Amino acid sequence: MKVTGVLPLFLPICRRLWPGRLASVSVTLVKATALEAAILAGHMLLYPTGLTQERRQAALPAPAGTARLPVPTGPPVVLVHGFIDNRSVFVLLRRSLAQHGRQRVESLNYSPLTCDIRTAAELLSRHVEEICERTGSPRVDIVGHSLGGLIARYYAQCLGGDVRVRTVVTLGTPHSGTRAIPLANAHPIVRQMRPDSPLIQELARPAPGCRTRFVSFWSDLDSVMAPLEAACVDHPDLEAHNIRVTGIGHLALPVHPTVAAGIREALDSESAMRRQEGGGLTVA
Repeated sequence: MKVTGVLPLFLPICRRLWPGRLASVSVTLVKATALEAAILAGHMLLYPTGLTQERRQAALPAPAGTARLPVPTGPPVVLVHGFIDNRSVFVLLRRSLAQHGRQRVESLNYSPLTCDIRTAAELLSRHVEEICERTGSPRVDIVGHSLGGLIARYYAQCLGGDVRVRTVVTLGTPHSGTRAIPLANAHPIVRQMRPDSPLIQELARPAPGCRTRFVSFWSDLDSVMAPLEAACVDHPDLEAHNIRVTGIGHLALPVHPTVAAGIREALDSESAMRRQEGGGLTVA
């Protein structure tokens, strides 16, 4: 993430911290702001490690005599990062998924110079086909952060990707477009993420028969979503479940262990996901 893009992430929160208003600032907001800053600093250190595509390695057989623990069965999981980011944002989420039985987890790195969501979705399509051919799995699950979720949705909804994608989990994705950070309009992809863009209008069109299930995690302190509910999937033809996360900001969504647990449940059990949708996720 570019340093020049840091300040807009915190402006909506910083406005609440001017002298004279400190007494009304909630402890949750202060904690969330501090956590966002810490995550940003850590991610900037990890960013160079995710610049290249990951190596595809075959799974190693277990040593003879090793007891096999039961693990949840499920398709491969594909992780898709957000705007001006790379696969390093998923270091902790990837570890969490692997520790709980998801051994086939792969990331897609698209170029930070990408200027069109449709082009990125076509790249994702080719990536998914390669994974299915290599693993023998007919379908995959996709987890996308921010712009990555919009790319995954466009692929599943508009490019016939529902044949290959069982579930799309999105984290702070502007499904209905966001008005935040107006100075970023110079970038074509940011313009595509505005509420009145042709791409957002395309996603609002009828999508009868779409077989992919959508699970959207949205935060009540997400400074990149304006309005906050923009991160919810609201489409009459889609099977969509929106899960509110309380107490963290945009950058924490792919990092926080509580959200990681929610993602695992959404992928492993539809009934568990429905419980989350009813009560949401509260991060202390």
